[in-house]
Amino acid sequence: MADTRPWWERALAFSERRRVKDLVKRAARITELEPQFEPLTDAQLVEKTRELQQRVQEGGESLDRILPEAFANCREASKRVMGMRHFDVQFVGGIALHEGSVAEMLTGEGKTLVATLPLYLNALAGGNVHLVTTNDYLARRDAEWMRPLYEALGLSVGFLQNQQPANEKREAYAADITYGTNSEFGFDYL
Repeated sequence: MADTRPWWERALAFSERRRVKDLVKRAARITELEPQFEPLTDAQLVEKTRELQQRVQEGGESLDRILPEAFANCREASKRVMGMRHFDVQFVGGIALHEGSVAEMLTGEGKTLVATLPLYLNALAGGNVHLVTTNDYLARRDAEWMRPLYEALGLSVGFLQNQQPANEKREAYAADITYGTNSEFGFDYL
């Protein structure tokens, strides 16, 4: 049966398939690093974070270049402290998010865990990384749920809440990673 879609729709579908294929290959390369990270001690995982921070902040390496090592380090810490191992498909989602794409995932497919990958990676550049979620409950829940992972990697996490005292907001913004709603981030900016 002939494909009756317009040419531009077929071209877009081909382009997307090619992009996904590339992301899957990149995810597999991250998984190939797993044997190098498994024997590291907990302290060495934090040292790896510091090394990656230095390579980006002082050495000028791009986040894209260190992405495989960063994701592998995050996966290993997650396995140890959360009992959750990022799957290759979650690496695909993490890479897509880091590159500014949308990654559609269903309930139960690990969105919260996927988000830790680009959050960790981008926090290595210094400053503060924000995760925008839909409500205060999810901001608090996800920040507290993933806190052991970020701390195992040597990073801090905070969260914003509606009507939060100013000193608590300052603490949340001082963290490496801050969870909150679009309205909290937006009104605080204004």
